[in-house]
Amino acid sequence: MITAAQQQAQQNRDTIFVEDGTLLSVDVFPGEQFIMRIRAPKCAAAAEPGSFAHLTCDPSLPMRRPLSIMRVGGDWIEILFKIVGQGLRLLSQKQPGDTISVLGPIGRAFKHSPDRPNTLLIGGGVGIPPMVYLADHLRQQGAEWKPLAILGSEIPFPFELQASRISTPWLDAAVNNTMPLLEEWGIPCRLATLAGFVGCYEGYVTDLAEQWLATLDDDALGKTEIFSCGPTPMLKAVAGLAEKYGLPCQVSLEEFMACAVGGCAGCTVLVDTADGRAMKRVCVDGPVFDAATVVW
Repeated sequence: MITAAQQQAQQNRDTIFVEDGTLLSVDVFPGEQFIMRIRAPKCAAAAEPGSFAHLTCDPSLPMRRPLSIMRVGGDWIEILFKIVGQGLRLLSQKQPGDTISVLGPIGRAFKHSPDRPNTLLIGGGVGIPPMVYLADHLRQQGAEWKPLAILGSEIPFPFELQASRISTPWLDAAVNNTMPLLEEWGIPCRLATLAGFVGCYEGYVTDLAEQWLATLDDDALGKTEIFSCGPTPMLKAVAGLAEKYGLPCQVSLEEFMACAVGGCAGCTVLVDTADGRAMKRVCVDGPVFDAATVVW
C-alpha cells in the first residue's frame, strides 16, 4: 500500500528543480530589505502564485533559506527579503553575476475561484511578495478579475511610495499612497502602518480591509474571497475577518524550514481535516492553506 507521504512525493516528482541561478540585479531598500532578480529558468517556468524557492545563501552555510517568489519573467524569478540572521545577511552581499543555487518552485499555490472575481489581497511585511505575484497573475486573466491589494509594514515599505490615481471612494482621500508596480498594472492598492508614514492608513491591514468589506452588499460579498500572507498574528486576524463576513480565505503560512521538501517535518502546523486534526507540513502540504482549517 502506498502511504500518504509516498503519494505526496510522487506528486512533487519532476516539479521541483535544482539549478545554478545567476543573480541579475539587486535593489536595496531601507530596513535592510532587498529585491533580487535571479535567472532560474526551470523554477520560473514551473512557479505559480504562492510558490517559494529554497536558496543557498553562501557556500559556508549548509542550510538553505526559503523565500517567497514575488515576480516571474521568462527565465527569472524575483524575491524580496529583509535581513534576519547571518544567512540572509550573506545572501544580501551577493553581487550581479554571482551564482545562487535555487531549489524550487516548492509548495501548493493559491487557487482562485472563477465565481469570486472580487479578490482581496492582504500582505504584511515579507508576506507582500505572494500578493504581488497573485495580483500579476489575476490581471492577466481578463477584465472580470477585480483585485484589491492592502499591504502593511512597520518599517519603510520596500518600494518608493506613490500617490495613486486609482479611485477608492470607500476610503478617506488622504490615504492615497500605493505600490508603484501595482499602480502601473491598474490594480488598486492601499497601504497600512502603525509607523506614521504619510499617505498610509494608520492602523492594521485588517482594519483597512474591513472598511472596504463593510461597503459591500450581499451580492458583492458572494463574489469576494481573501488571500493573505504575513506574520502569524496577522493571518489569524485575517482568518477572523473572513469568518465574520462569511468569506473563503486562503493564507500562506510562514514557518522555519530545514529541508523544505517534506522530509524533515520541521515546519508542521496543526490543521483540521476531514479525518480530524493532523499535523501538516507547510513546505509541501502548504504553504497555502484554507484559513478556516488552520488551528490558530
